[in-house]
Amino acid sequence: MRFAEQVTFGGSALDRAAELRGDMPGLAAAMQDPAARTLVLWKGKPLLIGDGPSRMLARLPLDHPILKDARVPPILLGREDGAARFAHDISGWQPVEDTTEVGAFVDRSEQHHPAVPDDHRFAELRMVMTALTARDAELAATAKAIIGWHETHQFCARCGAPSDVTQAGWQRVCQACGGSHFPRTDPVVIMLITRGNKVLLGRSPGWPEGMYSCLAGFVEPGETIEAAVRREVWEEAGIRVGQVTYLSSQPWPFPASLMFGCHGAALTDEITIDPVEIEDAIWVSREEVMDAFAGLRDGLLPARKGAIAHFLLRHWVADTLD
Repeated sequence: MRFAEQVTFGGSALDRAAELRGDMPGLAAAMQDPAARTLVLWKGKPLLIGDGPSRMLARLPLDHPILKDARVPPILLGREDGAARFAHDISGWQPVEDTTEVGAFVDRSEQHHPAVPDDHRFAELRMVMTALTARDAELAATAKAIIGWHETHQFCARCGAPSDVTQAGWQRVCQACGGSHFPRTDPVVIMLITRGNKVLLGRSPGWPEGMYSCLAGFVEPGETIEAAVRREVWEEAGIRVGQVTYLSSQPWPFPASLMFGCHGAALTDEITIDPVEIEDAIWVSREEVMDAFAGLRDGLLPARKGAIAHFLLRHWVADTLD
């Protein structure tokens, strides 16, 4: 697909500086460089500057007062313009703002830390991802994913003992049994299933009213991407799928997925949903999807902007999937 890497989080050619991860003297020198900067996350929400379409990631010096709330070492994200970029997590900090929306499917709340200017606020990445540049999006997604992995993998999967952070945040090592553990990424297929002028859309319980998206599911061990597409569509909607074509991929750090966007040709059209898997599934025409994007169709909300499902549907409507 010609436009594959234009998807949100599609990449910005970030220099990830992998050679520095095990180089302690080099890492120390990088941290002492006055040009080094860090991203700050709270509860998975990056610190941003500004409002609206001009929002950008805050890049703070490594001696900034806000970092006193960090309880774990920083993660090396890479280099920009020759200088290192890190990520700090300050999830232990307690804001004064209401936090009841934090972690919800739709979190519009924003939090301000007293150590930064008023225009610096923590915001849910899914709510702002389309406003970020490709570089800011890649840095934010990487930081959120790696910090989230550390939060849930503090103990050795082999023996259960606490593990230590190594390799500038890109590995955990168990001193008890010698086990090494690396950041986890879960492969997920997300399917644009079409039959003639129609596309198959579904919805999960708990989604906003009227929201429909492409079907998706995890790739199982020993399974190809193509087989996963056919299995998931059959299990969720009772539709048989023939030819499957890979289109594009998207890192999706909510919490740790890599989405494989595929186009599948449906062989049948009678829907039989599995209510354990999804709440509903429907066939929607190209014209109806166009109306939904324009906000002209009641009861049908397209997938969230920035998600690969939205990206694939837009290219299907525009006939630019090749």
